[in-house]
Amino acid sequence: MEFHAWAPLFYFPRRYLNLTTCVNNLHYEKFQDGTVKCIEDEIPFEVPEGWCWARVRDIAMVKGGKRLPKGASFSEEITTHAYIRVTDMKNHSVNISNLRYISDEIFSAIKNYTIAKDDLYVTIAGTIGVVGEIPDKLDGMNLTENAVKITNIAINKSFLCIILQTDFVQQQFQDKTHQVAMPKLALERILSTLIPICPYVQQLQIVDRFQICDNFLSTIDTEKEELQKIVSLSKYKILDLAIRGKLVPQDPNDEPASVILERIRTEKEELIKQGKIKRDKKESVIFKGDDNSYYEKIDGEVSCIDEEIPYDIPDTWTWMRLENCCVKEIRRGKSPKYAEISNVIVFAQKCNTKYNGIDISLAQYLDETTIKRYPTDEHMQDGDIVINSTGTGTLGRVGIYRNTDNTTGLLIVPDSHVTVIRSFSCISSYYLYAFMKAHQTELEKKGEGSTNQKELKPLTLKEMLIAVPPISEQKRINKSINVAFSHLAIIEKCLN
Repeated sequence: MEFHAWAPLFYFPRRYLNLTTCVNNLHYEKFQDGTVKCIEDEIPFEVPEGWCWARVRDIAMVKGGKRLPKGASFSEEITTHAYIRVTDMKNHSVNISNLRYISDEIFSAIKNYTIAKDDLYVTIAGTIGVVGEIPDKLDGMNLTENAVKITNIAINKSFLCIILQTDFVQQQFQDKTHQVAMPKLALERILSTLIPICPYVQQLQIVDRFQICDNFLSTIDTEKEELQKIVSLSKYKILDLAIRGKLVPQDPNDEPASVILERIRTEKEELIKQGKIKRDKKESVIFKGDDNSYYEKIDGEVSCIDEEIPYDIPDTWTWMRLENCCVKEIRRGKSPKYAEISNVIVFAQKCNTKYNGIDISLAQYLDETTIKRYPTDEHMQDGDIVINSTGTGTLGRVGIYRNTDNTTGLLIVPDSHVTVIRSFSCISSYYLYAFMKAHQTELEKKGEGSTNQKELKPLTLKEMLIAVPPISEQKRINKSINVAFSHLAIIEKCLN
């Protein structure tokens, strides 16, 4: 059997390459004992003339890292021995911002498991197949047992790094991963990975072109991040203008917001007669005096609240406590008892997601035997404003629930970590949502308690001041917000 010689096209010091191409255009692998095997079924695509297929073992060596000795721990101080973990392996390099270090003593025990600037790393446990180069400043540092180093590389290192990142090679890594509780990629399986190789001059050209493209993409990513920040700031600015009466022009023909107070009183009296709510013995009424100061009347007592008023609003607007804007008491849901399946689902904090709004697919089922614990007014309704009320990182997040979000069609109730706000009919739920959303950053800071158990108390929300526009202006504001946000959504979609 005759084989084409291609080795002279490369520089392979101290290497014997097993792979060649037969004259009949089938791919064969020749082993050191002289045996030959057809591997045509392993070849995924044809490579250009002058290229060839090789195993990783033909062009490099693969060696593992080492875990810390039993009972050993990282140094609390920066030493001369960094320990490179998988979590440090970012963007095909090493992120040095959070490196951990080991003492001279520990280094002495695992000094044979270092990685050099001329090596590549490949993650082999947990996250499989992350590939990257070692910065010069980390030359000779220790390598985690969850990664391997590819060393003694006989081709261009950067070219190999590019090849190992390709979908074809990554798929081989995944196919060769040993599926256990903690997935792991064995060294031998890396060594047997097939890779295409081109002449050395082309390797350099590919690396150069790749770098140009990578720099270009990095620039795009940076600009995308900046645009995303601008979009977020634009949303905030739109909401801020809306709640200050600066988003849409005032109409002198609008009924003043003071009319809303009378409509709320009428609606309250009807609900009291129906036994749905109780009379508020300490109802708050906020008004502007002849001296242009703001006053609050509670249970016959009047006090000046100028210090609480955060900004000026149009003359046709009014200030109200959130509690007085709501048709139901501001409170959290109940601690649920879950079931594998039922006809009732539970709205939890995770359903009020950070980026995608309301996601009911994350809800769990309620044990229906406990549904009697939930009064009818706790059954969530279209337009309910939901506020995550516990835990750093999610506390204060504001969302608005729509029936269209609930694709299950099942009854839904809130759990004990979610506060529900439900406005009177003369106050637009969407406007109130916009107002609360504009103050989300402030709400996030109002949590009380320990760091991980902070809570946003219902009382804090009840006392919140709300700037209420005339009903007609509420509608105009809602329309303008929706139009602006729809345009921003298109931009966001293009950025993703």
